[in-house]
Amino acid sequence: MSKLTVLVLADPEDKTLSMLDRLAGVATIVCGNTVESFREAASGADVILNWTGDWKLFEQVWAISPHVRWVHSRSAGVESALSPAFVASNVPLTNSRTVFSRPLGEFAMAAVLFFAKNLRRMVQSQQAGKWDPFDVTEVCGSTLGIIGYGDIGRACAACARPFGMKIVALRRRPELSIHDPLVDVLLGPAQLKSLLTTADYVVVSTPLTEATRGLIGENELRCMKPSAVLINLGRGPVVEEKALIRALEQHWIRGAALDVFDTEPLPEGHAFYRLENLLLSPHCADHTSDWLERAMSFFLANFERFCKGEPFMTVVDKRSGY
Repeated sequence: MSKLTVLVLADPEDKTLSMLDRLAGVATIVCGNTVESFREAASGADVILNWTGDWKLFEQVWAISPHVRWVHSRSAGVESALSPAFVASNVPLTNSRTVFSRPLGEFAMAAVLFFAKNLRRMVQSQQAGKWDPFDVTEVCGSTLGIIGYGDIGRACAACARPFGMKIVALRRRPELSIHDPLVDVLLGPAQLKSLLTTADYVVVSTPLTEATRGLIGENELRCMKPSAVLINLGRGPVVEEKALIRALEQHWIRGAALDVFDTEPLPEGHAFYRLENLLLSPHCADHTSDWLERAMSFFLANFERFCKGEPFMTVVDKRSGY
């Protein structure tokens, strides 16, 4: 069997790429962060690994790689990759969505506790040298609504269950979770309002598609309880930022926790920075100390399946967008 050729869209100085050395016997690895880096090897390439998440570069490299048989994305979000030509092709796309699920579930619970125990007030009082007793909220018995019950959504449910929370899950195809022991109430897309009006904490973990862009806007935010908290772990544009800013400023809801935004990095002077009822994570809630190594290990496991002709893990439905 001749060696495979793998095009890796990445900074050649990225130390994580050294993990690809274990493929030396079966693959030629070509790394670069410009299309010129791949012009010589692209015509015979078998695999593209988009390590940086630069989908503009991917589109250029894809255009000159006619024999590629598999594309893998380090990032879970792949909406920017789905050009008409790529979607129409028979080339499978996989991503690393399962790698990041548990840390995001833990962040969701951190956000729940941040608001339930009013940790901001505790820290501010401590810094001010102020003895400031106050009442806190019990998490046990409260309802966690999850919009987008995929890998991340289920990880949130798994983290919330030990706290005694009730789980209301909404997904496009609810029949896929009908026997899930973590779910108390299972809803379809048409029942979004029901989830929003009953949940104490609302996790948004949907991918970004035409159907989910702007899914949570003013009408949806006004449906939520005044005591409720919104937690967005999916994609920034799923929640309308201007509506959310109004909701937080005018206290339609208690607060929000965000790991994703319309524009990243979040621009200097953005309203989110000044809001006291917002917990802001700079899109690093899943960045554990070994997250890159875990992501590369996942690619290598899928590469082994590719070589053996076995089914891939985490295949993306390119037409659905996730």
